[in-house]
Amino acid sequence: MFGPFERAVAGRYLRARRGERFVSIIAIFSLVGIALGVATLIIVMAVMNGFQADLMGRILGLNGDLTVYGAGRTISQYEDVAQEVRSVPNVLSATPIIEGQVLLSAGSYSAGGVVHGITAQGLQDLKAVSGSLVAGSLDQFGQGDDSIVVGVTMAERAGLSIGSRLTLVSPEGAATAFGTVPRVRSYHVSAIFDAGVNDYNSSVVFLPMHAAQVYFQMPGKVTQIQVATKDAEHVRPVTLAIVKAVDDPGLRVLDWTTANNALFGAVQVEQNVMFLILTLIIVVAAFNVISSLIMMVKDKTADIAVLRTIGASRGAIMRIFLMCGASVGVTGTVAGTALGIVFCMNIERIRQLLQSLTGTNLFNPEVYYLEHLPAKLEWGQVGQVIAMALLLSLLATLYPAWRAAKTDPVEALRHE
Repeated sequence: MFGPFERAVAGRYLRARRGERFVSIIAIFSLVGIALGVATLIIVMAVMNGFQADLMGRILGLNGDLTVYGAGRTISQYEDVAQEVRSVPNVLSATPIIEGQVLLSAGSYSAGGVVHGITAQGLQDLKAVSGSLVAGSLDQFGQGDDSIVVGVTMAERAGLSIGSRLTLVSPEGAATAFGTVPRVRSYHVSAIFDAGVNDYNSSVVFLPMHAAQVYFQMPGKVTQIQVATKDAEHVRPVTLAIVKAVDDPGLRVLDWTTANNALFGAVQVEQNVMFLILTLIIVVAAFNVISSLIMMVKDKTADIAVLRTIGASRGAIMRIFLMCGASVGVTGTVAGTALGIVFCMNIERIRQLLQSLTGTNLFNPEVYYLEHLPAKLEWGQVGQVIAMALLLSLLATLYPAWRAAKTDPVEALRHE
């Protein structure tokens, strides 16, 4: 499409001579604008993807892909129900759990929390907890009724360490002549975990199943069964299969797409809006390409007239200026893509460096629920950004190139 003649002339026009610096400076700013727009769009989309993937992984890793629970009641014969669930295809595990609200107290520390009663094997299978221990071990968990596993944030706030005592207070106590007496029981800390989700680390504790059944007065019963599947993104067919397998009108099955639909829907909407907003950066840079090319056409009017008189066609003139504008767009897109990819691959190091230089916390885990800045490059999205930047850059060159091709050499030389 572009012959040696067009490439040579376009390359000459892109190299500024004395007196032509201003047009080249505008072209440089256009290139930088496109590069920054492409890089910013790639970085923001990668962070949004990483945030969504990390949040989904942690939430599902801690709470399961779906939950079987009783409609206003507990689940008796829960082992039989769990076995029926495990028989469903694509189900990895089904873990019975007792969940209850309590007041957690240790010394001067007191806060509301959630108790999960679980078997020792069930806690071992919960890799988000068993695979993230920062102190202690799970060897003694389940061998007695006085051990408890807590999160690292709670341990720091309450001053807990291995062997410390944590008191659980439940308002649902025994009725006496003096009123309801809360249930109070003290447990020693056997392990401390860091699940990576601040709310989970600060409010969730684990008790052995038998201890939780005794404490909550649920002998032989549980409140729910957490289920993990092979493919969390396609959990709906598994949910329907579990409903058929259990076949109990008193049980309900709730998967993550329903339980966390508002959260992940908000993340998806925010991602789409950010994509549209940041695309405007590339659009503004494309307008700079238009202005720089129009100025170049005005500056090269005499040259265009001379080229036309020596035999250059209108198509050749148009291709020359298309190459000038496309060179700015392609160079800016390539530079922005490289900058965005390198930034995403080192984003956590950059965050830590900025935090050390500024002395501020740029990513508060209490606000963002995660304890590091995630970034996940989706190469399909990177390709879309590149294609969009190249397309906008090409469209920006069409009108100035068309104006250059329409230049009348006779009128141009007469006015010159």
